[in-house]
Amino acid sequence: MPVKSLSDLFIHELSDTYSAEKQMTRSLPKLARAATDEGLASAFETHLEETRGQVERIEEIAELLQIKIKRIKCEGMAGLVEEGDSLIDQIEKGPVLDAALIGAARKVEHYEIAGYNSLCTLAKKLGHTEAVSLLEASLAEETATDGKLSALAEAQAMEEAIAEE
Repeated sequence: MPVKSLSDLFIHELSDTYSAEKQMTRSLPKLARAATDEGLASAFETHLEETRGQVERIEEIAELLQIKIKRIKCEGMAGLVEEGDSLIDQIEKGPVLDAALIGAARKVEHYEIAGYNSLCTLAKKLGHTEAVSLLEASLAEETATDGKLSALAEAQAMEEAIAEE
């Protein structure tokens, strides 16, 4: 579908974000299993539940606005997921991998935060007020998750990785 208007762009970006979130529902369990730090594994599991809710919100937006989510693959998220998988394959399980997983997960969060910010702006410009509140809820969760990951990096995971040096 060619993008010729802000409405087309909104549908495209919503579809792209839907794909990104669906990819994360498959990736987060792998990250949780790879983490050795209990707090990190728990953070991944908690965010998996939030991500499932974000998928549901996007489906709700599509229903509210009577639009169809396009079947596209979010290539940006695919690259980030591949990067995380590569870290799991290359680094021995332990504190160093935990630190790497935190970094990879923060990249994902920043990507999602940028996407939700863009969607919020488009929804506001298009007058989709119901969609704005749903998108802002997802944005708040992504921002909170980034903060939790940052705190984990500062607190425990990095200290344990440094101790292994």
